[in-house]
Amino acid sequence: MATNRDAEAILDIVDAAQQIQRAVRALTLEAFQSDREKQAAVLYFYIIIGEATKRVSTELRSQFPDIPWRDMAGLRDIAAHQYDRVDLETIWIITQTSIPDLLTRLEPLLEPPEESQ
Repeated sequence: MATNRDAEAILDIVDAAQQIQRAVRALTLEAFQSDREKQAAVLYFYIIIGEATKRVSTELRSQFPDIPWRDMAGLRDIAAHQYDRVDLETIWIITQTSIPDLLTRLEPLLEPPEESQ
């Protein structure tokens, strides 16, 4: 991890992603599309992910170019400023596919480095 700021940002991203998973755990796409509270919660946590992404240093981003940093920040901008463009089916697909992948990539960054013996 590059800095404490990076560690805090990654922790915020991981926490928000986990909150998204909890919010939709027992839902179908149809149930999600008809539940405004769940939609609001999920979009709120995507905004947090995007804000935290913007705090991640350029150095850390360059070490992990396979993480979609720009897309994460872009989704935040749409959710916050162009909410009329939010497509719930796309949000659902991202939630079901990209969030698990993101957690798989980021959770190891939260682990303290192993000390060499």
